[in-house]
Amino acid sequence: MTPVHEHRDEGDQTMPPRNEPATTAGNAALDDDAVREYLKNHSDFLQRHPDMLDFLHVNHASGSAVSLVEKQVSVLRERNTEMRQRLNALTANARSNDKLYEQTRHLVLALLDASSTTELYAAYQHAMHAEFGVEHVSMILFGAPDAAPAGVRMAGADSAKAAIGALLRGRKAVCGPLRQEELDFLFEGAGSVGSAAVMPLLVGDEDIGVLAVGSSDAHHYTSTMGTLFLQHIAEVMVRVLPRLDAPIAA
Repeated sequence: MTPVHEHRDEGDQTMPPRNEPATTAGNAALDDDAVREYLKNHSDFLQRHPDMLDFLHVNHASGSAVSLVEKQVSVLRERNTEMRQRLNALTANARSNDKLYEQTRHLVLALLDASSTTELYAAYQHAMHAEFGVEHVSMILFGAPDAAPAGVRMAGADSAKAAIGALLRGRKAVCGPLRQEELDFLFEGAGSVGSAAVMPLLVGDEDIGVLAVGSSDAHHYTSTMGTLFLQHIAEVMVRVLPRLDAPIAA
């Protein structure tokens, strides 16, 4: 009897469908997690088998498949773009900070050079409007209104506390939308003011006045804004005012 030899066509062999576990020679399941773990523990695999880069593909957002090399290049490009954007933002912030420093420096020097309360008031008003672009600016000193130097607004301490006592009570800067009566007192005759930043002028435990900046935009000044700049200007003011001619209540 002629032996019958089984003929096996290599082309008939089938591979497990993608995403279905394959098996090793020892019949151990080779699933995605096993491959992932292996590659994590053998990070030089693709260096030892660079030809595999041509067989590994990742779906692109357009729907077409791209090689792993192309995907890596795309990721690097995206990271490079992101880093450039961050660098541009940092550069812009640095320039903005430099400009703010110079503007603040000029204002402080102008305040220190003032020889009268009138000059001090004018220097503050001019810098805030012209240099910082502030829409509404106010500086009110507490004292007898009829004794106010030329061009300087003064208000009695009692009337000030009646109008803005809540703003003075915290003894620190306040930002955000204010009550209408507070805005009317701070920005007398200024028209529509939607939000403001207010800083008391303090000498020891005494309020001698108040600084305020305002905007017609109700969302321009918010409670989350930093107030370091306004605090700094107020600190300069209270050191300069006592040597000038202002009849302030101290």
